[in-house]
Amino acid sequence: MQTAEMRCKLPVSALAERCDPRMFSFHTTKELTDRTQGMIGQERAVKAMEMGLDIQDENYHMFLTGASGLGKTTYARRKAKEAAEKRQVPADWIYTYSFEDPRRPRVMSIPAGMAEPFAKDIKELIEDLQEEIAATLRSKSFERKKVAMAEKHEKVINDHWEKLEEEAAAKGFALEKSDEDIVAVPLKENGEPHSDESYNELLKSRQDYIMKESQTITRQVNDFLRQQQVAKRILRRQLREADEQMVRTSIQGFISTLKDEYINEGLHTFLSDMEKDVIQHWQEFLPAKETQEGSPAVSGFSFRRYEINILVNNSGNTGAPVIYESHPTYVNLFGKVEIGRNGGSPTDFSHIRGGALHRANGGFLILHAAELMSHPFAWKALKRAMRLGHIRLENPYEDSDIFASTYLEPEPVPFQAKVLLVGTNALYQKLQKEDETFRKLFKVKVDFTTTMERTQENIWQYATFLACFCDNKRLRPLTSEAVARLIDYSTREAGHQRKLSVKFHEVTSLLIEADYWAAQEQSAIIEQNHVHAALKETNYRSAQPEAAIHEAIEDGTINIATSGEKIGQINALVVAHTGDYSFGYPTRVTARTYAGSGGIVNIDRESQLTGAFHTKGLHTLTSYLQAEFASDRPLPLAASITFEQSYHLVDGDSASSTELYALLSSLAEVPLRQDIAVTGAVNQFGDVQAIGEVNEKIEGFYYVCKKQGLTKTQGVIIPTQNAKHLMLRNEIRRAVEAGDFHIWAVNTVKEGMEILMSEHAGEVGENGFYASNTVYGNVQQRLMEMAEKHQE
Repeated sequence: MQTAEMRCKLPVSALAERCDPRMFSFHTTKELTDRTQGMIGQERAVKAMEMGLDIQDENYHMFLTGASGLGKTTYARRKAKEAAEKRQVPADWIYTYSFEDPRRPRVMSIPAGMAEPFAKDIKELIEDLQEEIAATLRSKSFERKKVAMAEKHEKVINDHWEKLEEEAAAKGFALEKSDEDIVAVPLKENGEPHSDESYNELLKSRQDYIMKESQTITRQVNDFLRQQQVAKRILRRQLREADEQMVRTSIQGFISTLKDEYINEGLHTFLSDMEKDVIQHWQEFLPAKETQEGSPAVSGFSFRRYEINILVNNSGNTGAPVIYESHPTYVNLFGKVEIGRNGGSPTDFSHIRGGALHRANGGFLILHAAELMSHPFAWKALKRAMRLGHIRLENPYEDSDIFASTYLEPEPVPFQAKVLLVGTNALYQKLQKEDETFRKLFKVKVDFTTTMERTQENIWQYATFLACFCDNKRLRPLTSEAVARLIDYSTREAGHQRKLSVKFHEVTSLLIEADYWAAQEQSAIIEQNHVHAALKETNYRSAQPEAAIHEAIEDGTINIATSGEKIGQINALVVAHTGDYSFGYPTRVTARTYAGSGGIVNIDRESQLTGAFHTKGLHTLTSYLQAEFASDRPLPLAASITFEQSYHLVDGDSASSTELYALLSSLAEVPLRQDIAVTGAVNQFGDVQAIGEVNEKIEGFYYVCKKQGLTKTQGVIIPTQNAKHLMLRNEIRRAVEAGDFHIWAVNTVKEGMEILMSEHAGEVGENGFYASNTVYGNVQQRLMEMAEKHQE
């Protein structure tokens, strides 16, 4: 009868899947002519991406999920660019001065490519108007016209005055002008003014006459003065109207020319408003009113009011914009209003600066979700812009200096763009659960996987991808053997013999280093040994913690036995992570059992050194023992179990089978082999279940055995379900082939017990008892004895 040790031993062929370079028809990747750069291995994501980009509905924005290093951002930018090239170039956006309310600058969309030349023409127009208005108003003909108007006014006034003087003289009065007034002076018969003495000598009737006529003449004089003031106002108005009419006539041709050149209703409205404003402020265009460039006049007038603030310039684009904003702060997304400092210009519409949303308008905006969530106000404002369909520039923080003290309220910009968020699945689930607006807006999930099937077709696609990468990065071409080595590396990273990893950054990083080692050897191509050197050096750079643990095991600081037998003691396998590097190593698990009812005490858990998953594994272990040996009565067991010399947090249930072996060994008082390390979870029925990082665990124990000396009996027990995950290094495969090391795959705890104890585990009889000459029979007998002692 075949023993469990023989039955469960894995052959060399099961320890790894190796790519045969002979499957390739090329010698180097330079011979590959296909340079397609499609997203390989992501069919589900590709279909979702295409649908999301094609749907024009405003609420069908996209969230790209998956692990980092899958190329999500690069793919999003490329696919968005492809979609953008099929769309029309969106309009330019400009801000102009509001002649009605300067605090509310007006926004305008104009055809793509029109903003820049229009802004340039407006600047030239301002210069032309300054010259034209000054020249027109200084012309001799216009000066003569104004002089004639003034002379006519003066003649009317003088004639009126002369008539008034004649009427006064006829009544015996003379009109005298003073600095403050005009006085009617009564005259003697000889034409001389009355003195006080001569006036007092007049008869009373004559005095009354003089007084009455004086009052009449005074009224006439006052009427004259009022009429004179009215006439002056009329003259000023006439002169101003003449100036304005002259200015209107002189600038109409310039304005009309621009209107004819730019057939756009919005620009025509702006030019008409500008024309009215220029006519209203024509004095500012005269040389005497000129101010230093960039500074306003004392009156507050500035020629900058006529300039065009280009918010978005799409000239030169061949399609819709694709904007990737790596730092999505509020200002970077929504723009800002710059502030004049150190005596500079005050803030106005010309200081408005656009953000990524403005540049992406009519196209695509790509953001990293985690970065966006770190700026809560930006995230809320983005959702509001997407929901309402316009971009409103607001003050995110009351105490910030994003806005000037003279706060502007620019008109909102209509917004229509496809937003692509790139993030993790955990963040996507969180937003789906907690954010109702997110659910309404982001209806397309583009889910990227980390692996793809290792089919011949996908291997060829992988080779094509490597060829493209070498071309793009100007690396040396790969030999077919080097490609095969990278395929195997990808499978190792995928953790499955029938899978390939699509975390391309890991493979490409290795490829870049392989190119470096090829350069060191002055090789024109990257060969298999260069890939091996790159992998070896990459591991070496990160393996300092691993070397320290191996050294501690070798010098006895950490007690690990790789030979002999011991009761209640077994080698478990754990994996340490140091960021970019993971490695396995053995740790000793010990168990002690005694009569009592305290159950199993996990020393590590009591010391708060275990996580929830490890605690779950321990409870499962307890359940198995209760069901297997004491289904009809309480389990009369007190036991303690621990990871020796472990001072960091232990989590996961991958050691639950190991702990069970140690407990069964202690109960049966049968020693366990120390030359075998064990990994695997266990369920309540004693079935051994799959665990993670099986390759690292096997290799970790192998290198410890190698340091202490291979005995040809050493090996590792793994769950059968993990056999398909094996991608062991060639060194270990050769050791197994030579019989120096062994790997067993078991389905049940009983199979593992038989390998570890070299004894039959036993089967329960019809009477409910195990045979006395089996491991489980010993356990059952021991528990019965404990129960009796406990009752005593």
